Amino acid sequence: MPLFIFKMKAFTKSELKQFDGKDNKPILIGYKGYVYDVSGSFLWKNGKHQALHSAGLDLTEDLKSAPHGEEFIKKFPVVGYLKEDKKQ
Repeated sequence: MPLFIFKMKAFTKSELKQFDGKDNKPILIGYKGYVYDVSGSFLWKNGKHQALHSAGLDLTEDLKSAPHGEEFIKKFPVVGYLKEDKKQ
């Protein structure tokens, strides 16, 4: 059986900000180094979650105080990983 290896997209935090759910863009969030597509969740309507969190950001620290665990995030597809912004 052939082994297929798919290359995941690398997102800088600056690039991730573009995926905020506005103007029909996907709703992406960062969590523990990965980028998740939460577009399919009614809880992320218009790129906001519970009026507390915005899409297009790394929410690793914010989710430490969330009422749910990481199992909620891990239900969504991983579409990439976070990498450091290039120093200028």
